[in-house]
Amino acid sequence: MADEFDERLKSWVTNEIPEIEVSLGAPERQRSGRGVGLYLLEITPSPPPSTNKRPPLQLGLRYLITAWSASPEESHQILVQLMFAAMENKDFQVEPDSIPIAVWTAFGVDPQPSFVVRVPLRRERPVETILVREPLKIHSSPVMGFHGVLLGPGDVPLSDCRVEVPALGLSTSTDHKGRFYFPSVPAVGPKRLLIKAKGHELPVNSDDNHPDSGTPLIVHFNLMEE
Repeated sequence: MADEFDERLKSWVTNEIPEIEVSLGAPERQRSGRGVGLYLLEITPSPPPSTNKRPPLQLGLRYLITAWSASPEESHQILVQLMFAAMENKDFQVEPDSIPIAVWTAFGVDPQPSFVVRVPLRRERPVETILVREPLKIHSSPVMGFHGVLLGPGDVPLSDCRVEVPALGLSTSTDHKGRFYFPSVPAVGPKRLLIKAKGHELPVNSDDNHPDSGTPLIVHFNLMEE
């Protein structure tokens, strides 16, 4: 894949400047003729895009672009032309900073006119599929109403308090008599409630059902004094 992208980048250069030599090697002290260097400085991972599908893998390729010619003026003109072309290309990002002197020292050459362009590389990943060997079976669960009463200190009804069933994403508020009601909750299994009143929270578990025709769930909430 990287070889393919190298070829695409070389084709981009020759489309901008026909009949010019293109090298993927490191910058050299002296070269004959006229040409453009595309040296891969670094490969870095990029964050995947937000998508509902399996996101692709993404990399950022940083290329050092140089030019050479028998005439310094011509090599400068080649670089300027390529830099303008890279700035026009929506897939390229021209970096504003020059590379450190230490990089040229590592190459063993004097600092040269150049610029760095960052180009993306993406690898799509196949969507994971799950093999279903049996027909899908849907099991229904009976539901029923559930009601209760929220009482504070001295068995005083607490009104306008929030009552939630977090697992089901349900919520309601108590009325002036401290009553709360959920019209449809599973009839099987424990009910886990969360009471919120005056900045305090109280988790409540009920293993019994409290339907419309039965005795309500009595919850005592002794709030801390403010």
